Amino acid sequence: MTQRSGCRKSWKMREGSNKMIGKELTLCAATEGLRQKTFSSVELTQSVLDAIREKDGELNAYLNVDEDGALQQAAAADAARAAGRDGDLLGIPLALKDAISVAGQPCSCASKMLADMIAPYDATVSARLREAGVVFAGRTNMDEFSMGASTEGSAFKITRNPHDHTRVPGGSSGGSAAVVAGGMALAALGTDTGGSIRQPAAFCGCVGLKPSYGRVSRYGVAACASSMDQVGPMTRTVEDAALLLQVLAGLTRMTALRWTRRSRTIGRRCTTERRGCGSACPVNMTPAISIPR
Repeated sequence: MTQRSGCRKSWKMREGSNKMIGKELTLCAATEGLRQKTFSSVELTQSVLDAIREKDGELNAYLNVDEDGALQQAAAADAARAAGRDGDLLGIPLALKDAISVAGQPCSCASKMLADMIAPYDATVSARLREAGVVFAGRTNMDEFSMGASTEGSAFKITRNPHDHTRVPGGSSGGSAAVVAGGMALAALGTDTGGSIRQPAAFCGCVGLKPSYGRVSRYGVAACASSMDQVGPMTRTVEDAALLLQVLAGLTRMTALRWTRRSRTIGRRCTTERRGCGSACPVNMTPAISIPR
């Protein structure tokens, strides 16, 4: 049985336009829009692809976008929903950092050494997203092998901050932060060792969460420091981050160290957006979440 997130926001397309309002549409609003048949996954995915085509020439946040593959996945999601399937992320287009394996897609870690690398299997997080019916929109830029804090260390391109193109988006998950803040993705996945989700989220003004170690599987994710790495969501709201984490988290047999509690109610614990909030932590420790003020 599918667990619903409690998201109740509605969404409408602009009158006379087939284009979503990219910087304002949240993950939860998109989920409700698909459920209410306000728009289809193909329309939503096409809107994201149009935004990428329009903006990424300046931002350089994506390393790879498979338009045909994304639209095929979206059409399959629409068919599944028409057949009676439901799900919070069914038909939702997401972006993934280029350190996370997706079977059949490039996984270069922004390095020329892996420029021709095609992932032979799904990372556990990718498999969970695929099972949920997510559309894989593209691969985001990063500091090479996650070694950096500005996304200037990519072997292929330098990503710009969507709010000011003269500034960096942070790193190493700067590409994921830039696509969310820049209206080129509803949400994205990043990886965090010592701040690589939280710092770019702060730089770009979106929500970034590093889950507790072991909460999300690292299987199929290129390591920076295995004893500290975690995969986490980068979104526009705290509620969206909870919704995405609910799908990513859980038990796995592929990781030696893992979280032992199930994660069925994460979304239900966060149904009100926290605007104007910061984050708190003990002295000399890095906060686990970055929230825009």
